[in-house]
Amino acid sequence: MGHDEGPRKLVEGAALALSEFSEITRLYLTGDTAKLEAELKRIGCNDRRIEIVHCTQVVEMSDHAIDAVRRKKDSSIARAVDLVKSGDAEAVVSAGHTGASVAATTIKLRMLPGIERPAIAATIPTETNYFVLVDAGANPEPTPRQMLHNAIMGSVYSQHILGYTNPSVGLMSIGTEEEKGNECTRESFELIKGAGLNFRGNVEGHDLFLDPVEVVVADGFTGNVVLKTSEAIAHAIFGWLKREIKKSPIRIAGALLAKGAFQAIRKRTNADEYGGMPLLGINGVCIIGHGGSSPIAVKNAIRMAVQSISKQVNPLLVEHIQRTNEQAAASHHAPA
Repeated sequence: MGHDEGPRKLVEGAALALSEFSEITRLYLTGDTAKLEAELKRIGCNDRRIEIVHCTQVVEMSDHAIDAVRRKKDSSIARAVDLVKSGDAEAVVSAGHTGASVAATTIKLRMLPGIERPAIAATIPTETNYFVLVDAGANPEPTPRQMLHNAIMGSVYSQHILGYTNPSVGLMSIGTEEEKGNECTRESFELIKGAGLNFRGNVEGHDLFLDPVEVVVADGFTGNVVLKTSEAIAHAIFGWLKREIKKSPIRIAGALLAKGAFQAIRKRTNADEYGGMPLLGINGVCIIGHGGSSPIAVKNAIRMAVQSISKQVNPLLVEHIQRTNEQAAASHHAPA
């Protein structure tokens, strides 16, 4: 119910997902029953796999995340996470208040063993690859140890979901030199360097697209700024192109010849194609979408949830984190 436009686009996206993904055996819609039933009727969806769980509260964008989870126990996001906690559902998909989604899953589902804080993983396209930006907004002030966990979680996700055999990892900083950055960045550099990952060192903003790695590690504040700026630039460039092309018949003719190229790039940079962002580190599966997600984006967010369940990412995360923590403990207790 927390979507910018209410449940309309979420219900449409859920119907698209059910028509495409036969492996979904049940899909719960949490929210106001009357409104949800009206939306299902409007689009003519009577799929028997849908079950509505009535909720009386909605987390508004103005609500403080933790307070909303504690005070609004009958909100659509709280009830959705309860379904995962009880085992009735295997994943939750939300396009509402991001902070409330992070807080609800962290409080109710807890963290995976060995992981201290969750991180949002955003998949961003470049000319030659896709990279995972982690953290994209869950934890704005992480410790160096939590930044190390971000690197490990991003690497595991890149390998097992995106298919990179040995994903390269870069640490977001203000210079490529090892000594650049703030105290947290410099300490994180040392921890990640000794973690056995394919670590390429610090990366700057221009490296993300000109000389890309497969995993970019950042604190949640920086990562969220990078994500939203990248999306805004991609959207703006197409607007600029459209206005410039319309200025002369010759440009319009040239654009028609290059229409296929424009469409390919638009599709590659369209956030709807990626649907949502997984919240890594929690003891469950949570996919977070934009507050203005289209039905296609919602469908793809549900697809991402299905993939996360089938690929069993969480046990792999636990295995890698545990191994790194054991190595760190052994190194700490080793005689000088």
